[in-house]
Amino acid sequence: MYRVGMGYDLHPMGEGRPLVLGGVTIPFPKGLEGYSDADVLTHSLCDALLGAVGKGDIGHHFPDSSPQYKGISSLLLLERVMEIIVEGGYSVVNIDSVIIAEHPKLAPYIEQMKTKLSRVMKIDPGRISVKATTNEGLGSLGRGEAIAAHTVVLVSKPD
Repeated sequence: MYRVGMGYDLHPMGEGRPLVLGGVTIPFPKGLEGYSDADVLTHSLCDALLGAVGKGDIGHHFPDSSPQYKGISSLLLLERVMEIIVEGGYSVVNIDSVIIAEHPKLAPYIEQMKTKLSRVMKIDPGRISVKATTNEGLGSLGRGEAIAAHTVVLVSKPD
């Protein structure tokens, strides 16, 4: 049996925070605002995985009303999500993600992101695709006020 999940996340840019995407800290004068580390790539991946197996979303599993998640690394959230996936008898077939950001240029960090994510998920990095694009100057993403990510996953479970 195969199941598909889709995830999306967006966080506004803010001063005084590190920019973390796919678990990689990227040198940039602004970071993403949020309750955790605001890693939009990892958040969209978590939501896609949870959706694929019918287990809700990260807000349900890791509410921002819980002090234990304040400032937490999203890689720790992904680790827990993978436990849910494995406990359900599923395995990840492949992941396709796109990050939407005007700045900074993310191409130099893509392989690091894939490596970090694959280590946490215990899958081959070749199963993970991460791309980056801009919003061509349009809207809040295009003005550099926010960064977003979309992710699609395919999971399988033996019959």
